[in-house]
Amino acid sequence: MNKVICITGASSGIGLATALKFAHEGWTVYAGTRHLKREQELYQNVEGLQFVELEVTQPESIQQVIDRIEAEQGKLDLLFCNAGFGYLRALGQAPFPEIEDVFNTNVYGVMHTIRAALPLLQKTGYAHIVATSSVGGLVGQPMNEVYCASKFAVEGLLESLATYYKPLFNIDITLLEPGAIATEFNSTVMGHVASTGGVLEDEYKPILDAYRAAFLERNVEPQTADSVADVMWELVQLETKPLRLRTSERAEAFVARKVSTDPTGLEGVLSTRRIQLNM
Repeated sequence: MNKVICITGASSGIGLATALKFAHEGWTVYAGTRHLKREQELYQNVEGLQFVELEVTQPESIQQVIDRIEAEQGKLDLLFCNAGFGYLRALGQAPFPEIEDVFNTNVYGVMHTIRAALPLLQKTGYAHIVATSSVGGLVGQPMNEVYCASKFAVEGLLESLATYYKPLFNIDITLLEPGAIATEFNSTVMGHVASTGGVLEDEYKPILDAYRAAFLERNVEPQTADSVADVMWELVQLETKPLRLRTSERAEAFVARKVSTDPTGLEGVLSTRRIQLNM
């Protein structure tokens, strides 16, 4: 029987690459976007791929998509909560409305989406929820505290759901944890900095400069979105789904540095089964 996936944040990057990958593999894909007309025109010839207007900060928008999937397919095998955006500002610099925007999308958007989809996922009989987290959901980073806080929240949310969704509803839970990705995500982050006053000449600037220099040195060849989509495809083939899945060796190494120096005993919490791919 044909399988069905719903993806949020599918207009670019990991979401778009995953939508195309799963459609090419024969799944029916409902790809959420805020640019419906553009995506429909660009990808109208991809069989099995349907772009749907979806805004994760608006519960009614999500519900309309879930209702459509139920009416057209009667089930939902995989929910991929991928919508999110980065934010590079120190807490002391960040206007609170911008902090709210990050949490409205990165955290509450995931909550809204899972809440709306849960009845259909239960009805399906077996299902899988995947959310795009980040190594920033496990390791705090300078000038990224707002973004990291949002991803730490997603980690706590899905880890908690995993304690009972599988035994109660037969729904697997996975946190996808990429490192740096060669998509519009990173350029969007710096674009936002530029559009909101640029790099400020204040006491935080030396920290930001050092962080950006280290970031560029560490991530000369970021992982591609297509590579992450391949990881997603390998994930759904596993009989036993892992709770956490780093998507590259670089992401694994980044998290391991925290584990090896952390005195709080997080090594057990951060343990994971990984898919071995050549990346």
